[in-house]
Amino acid sequence: MAVKLRMSRMGRRHRPFFRINAVESRTPRDGRIIEKLGHYDPLEKDEAKQIVLDLERAKFWIEQGAVPSETVAQILVKKGLPCKWHQQLQQRRQKALVLVRKAGKPFTKAEKEAAKPKTEESGS
Repeated sequence: MAVKLRMSRMGRRHRPFFRINAVESRTPRDGRIIEKLGHYDPLEKDEAKQIVLDLERAKFWIEQGAVPSETVAQILVKKGLPCKWHQQLQQRRQKALVLVRKAGKPFTKAEKEAAKPKTEESGS
């Protein structure tokens, strides 16, 4: 059984709230969970209350071989739990950035917007 650490969306429209769960990799996003590890409220003003996470259980699942999603890996690193998947992702992004810079193409969203040709406004 392959276990992943990922988020499931809760809350209502325009008011997102995410639970951080340990789930089997084949289950759907909001499907059956193995264990609830915490929650993330992106609209919470107080940063201490924004991310609530049981670090001991998250560490246990990572030691058992659970793979966190990209977002959960960022949250784990933010909370001080080292995550090799996050480091690997950063290395892949740096390698891609070097290749793109060498080719002279835009990489970030801001660079892509700046590279777009400006179209004239029609209807004047």
